[in-house]
Amino acid sequence: MSVEVRACTGDAIVALIPQLAALRVEIFVDFPYLYDGDLDYEARYLDLYARHEGSVVIVAEEAGEIVGASTGIPFVHEPESMHEPFVKHGWDPNELFYGGESILRATHRGRGVYSRFHAMREAHARSLGATWLTFCAVQRPDDHPERPPGYAPLDDVWRHFGYAPREELNATMRWKDRGDAEESDHPMRFWVKRLAG
Repeated sequence: MSVEVRACTGDAIVALIPQLAALRVEIFVDFPYLYDGDLDYEARYLDLYARHEGSVVIVAEEAGEIVGASTGIPFVHEPESMHEPFVKHGWDPNELFYGGESILRATHRGRGVYSRFHAMREAHARSLGATWLTFCAVQRPDDHPERPPGYAPLDDVWRHFGYAPREELNATMRWKDRGDAEESDHPMRFWVKRLAG
């Protein structure tokens, strides 16, 4: 059965929030995020994409079920703490579009969905006049006890799509890891891609 990929904005996102929240909790529990998810928090997070002009959620569906999603939002709508490393190094947040995440069930990987996510998100960012697209990835040590045997980070995939890590662009995000009692800080690194005109 084929996977349908479509871009949603505004009210179209609202109707999908329960399914999207559940999918995020399902996928982010795995390494490297190890996120002990909360459906209410996820629903509030996704509501930001429904309310902010210029945001997009690209969904992948099969037989009416959401199996993946990719989010994006103009970077100016992200918290000031996210802007700080960019401003410090001479970037204009108004020129950036932020890719929140791209998630896809393992059963649907290797079928070209991920590349469609990237292409559609970049096209949306260009339509808004963005010059750069950025996202950030959690930094886990190579010897992390939860790192699965044979785990390969997605760095090569992101480079394939034209992104490069910027060692000077870092942030910290808080969430509760699986098995932990409290939230903790997690170091994040930004990857950046210049968008063609």
